[in-house]
Formats: sequence, C-alpha cells, structure tokens
Amino acid sequence: MAETLTLPRRVGGATRITPDRWAAQRAAVKEAGDRFAELVAAADPRAMATADWTVAETAAHVAAYAWSYTAMAVSDDAPVPLPGVKTRLLTTTVDNIHAGMNAAILRDYAERDPRAVLTRLRGSIDELLASTADADPARIVTWLGGSRLPVAGLLAHLANELHIHGWDVARAVRAPWRIPHEDAALFFELFMTEMARNGVGSILDDDRPIRRGRIAVEFRSAYTRPATIVLDDGQVTLEEPSRDNDVRVYFRPTTLNLVLFHRVSRKRAALAGDLRIWGRRPWLLAPFLRKIRLP
Repeated sequence: MAETLTLPRRVGGATRITPDRWAAQRAAVKEAGDRFAELVAAADPRAMATADWTVAETAAHVAAYAWSYTAMAVSDDAPVPLPGVKTRLLTTTVDNIHAGMNAAILRDYAERDPRAVLTRLRGSIDELLASTADADPARIVTWLGGSRLPVAGLLAHLANELHIHGWDVARAVRAPWRIPHEDAALFFELFMTEMARNGVGSILDDDRPIRRGRIAVEFRSAYTRPATIVLDDGQVTLEEPSRDNDVRVYFRPTTLNLVLFHRVSRKRAALAGDLRIWGRRPWLLAPFLRKIRLP
C-alpha cells in the first residue's frame, strides 16, 4: 500500500486586537503626536527632512493624514476633509502613492506655517481619539487600494507615520528621536497582520507577472505574537505559524519598521542582530518582499 502524505494543519490567523493592545495603541498615537509636534516646533521648517520634502512639508503630510483619519475612522461614508484622499483612495498602490495620493494631499492641504500645521495635527489626533473612545477597534474601514483595516490598524498607521517621519526630521536637524519597540510592534500586529487577515485589496498590485506557488514567512519578536504571512499565487493571507513555513524571521520591531520604509538597510539590521533569517527555504524571502512591500 502506498504511503499517504500528511500535510501540516494550517490555521487561519486570528485577530491580534485585544483590549490591552487597543489601549496601548491609543496611548502611542497621543505620545508620538506630542513628541513629533515638539520636535517640529523646534526645527528649521526649511531643512530637508527627506530627499523631496522639507520639515514643513513633512509635518503637513502627517497632519493631513491625521485630519483625513478623523473622518475615515467614523465611517466609509463620512466626508473626508481633503478631496484628494477620497478620489484616489481605491486606486492608490504602494508604487503610485508618492506621485498620486501624497502629492495630492500636499496640494489640498497647502498650509506650511509650522504653528498652524501643528495645531491641525494636535487637534486631529485629539478628535480621532475622542471619536473612537467607545468604538469597536475591530470595525473594518476601507483604506488605500481598497484594502481593509480595522480602526485599530488606522491608528497604528498614524502612529507609524509619526514615528518614521519624526525619525526623518530628527536626522535632518540632528535631534534625538526614539521609536519604542513596544509601540513599533503595534504597527506589525494591528496594521500589517490585520491587513493580511482582512484583505489587501489592490494596494500591492504591480506590472510584474504573478509568481505562482506558496511562500509562507513566519515573523517572531519578543514584543509580538508569532504570525505567518502567506503569499500564494499573488494572494496574501494570514495564518498561525506551522511546521511547513518556508522562512522564519526574527526581528526587533523598531528596526523592522525602519527597514520596511527604507530608512535602514537589511544588511545593517542583520549585522546588528536586529533581523535574523532562517528556515527550510530562506531564499524565498526575496520574492516575498518583492510583492509584500511598503513605499
């Protein structure tokens, strides 16, 4: 009799949203917003924070997203204060976000005076936290490219915008800036895994042929619950870790976020021990990251 091959049992990924994580995410948005505002207020608004944006433009970018989220967190039908967000929401991808959505937002929100921008940022964060105080953090909202995020993931994205762009501004003006691992971990758990769990829409679409086959990458850190993100014939899903995962990644959350947003190289992160890769087919991480990527 022929031997029967038994495949490992794969379990769909459960939500990472808990009352404790929701409370931590709300606190992280407030804390990062206050520190970002203090940093920008003390900086030269004309200094180049990135290759394309001054400190003033970077602050306006973050404030505009916070302002937009005050509507998006309430309802998909709530009027968004910046028209560029609504018109480009479903067609935005990782590859066109800079020339499309981000450029449109900076045109729609033309304020560059740091005091006015920071007043808008602080007010929007306060409004966002007030409007979601009694909200279900797992309620799904439509995000870029028609992807689906829980309200908790929307706040996680905003906190990450404050962290990453705070890092940009701090480097430009040679000021200290910290991104706590505990807060950075919430971006992985409440944004990345929840989007994989609920649907990425067309945000990862590109012109490359779809890679056929399955790649399962397990992510572990001291600050997060283990999770496996799967790319299978171009489709992204979330699973619980299993024995047949192709790649295993150990990461420190702050470094991972900086790597994903191209602020720190993978080589530097690996040499520091903040990113370690192993598994039965570790070479599959490269095609995985060509598809599952951030701008």
